[in-house]
Amino acid sequence: QVQLAESGGGLVQAGDSLALSCAASGSTFSSYGLGWFRQAPGKERDFVANIDWSGSNTDYADSVKGRFTISRDNAKNTVYLQMNSLNPEDTGVYFCAANPDGRRGSRGSQYDYWGQGTQVTVSS
Repeated sequence: QVQLAESGGGLVQAGDSLALSCAASGSTFSSYGLGWFRQAPGKERDFVANIDWSGSNTDYADSVKGRFTISRDNAKNTVYLQMNSLNPEDTGVYFCAANPDGRRGSRGSQYDYWGQGTQVTVSS
C-alpha cells in the first residue's frame, strides 16, 4: 500500500509562484511513476504533469508547459510541482498519483494510488 500526502497549496495572486510537494510512503518509491493532476470546481480531473521512475523523462499538459516543472527526490520519497506565472485558470485541487510499476501516463486510470489533494486558488 502506498500513501501519498500533498502539501503547499494556498491562495496566491495571478503571476505568483507556488511549490507543491507530495510525500510518499513505501521503500520502493524510486521505482514509481508519478503524476500530478488537478480538478477545478465542477470539472473533471485533468492531467498536469508526470515523471518516470528515473526523473529523466517528464511530460506536461499544454496549458502548463513552460510554467510548471515536475521533479522528484527519491532520497526523500517526494515529488514536487513548481508552478510559476500562475493564472486563475490554474485554480483547483491538485492531486499527486503513483504507479508502482514505474510507468507514467496522462490518464488517471494509469495510476493506482492517489493523495487527498491540496487546494490552489489563484485570484485575478
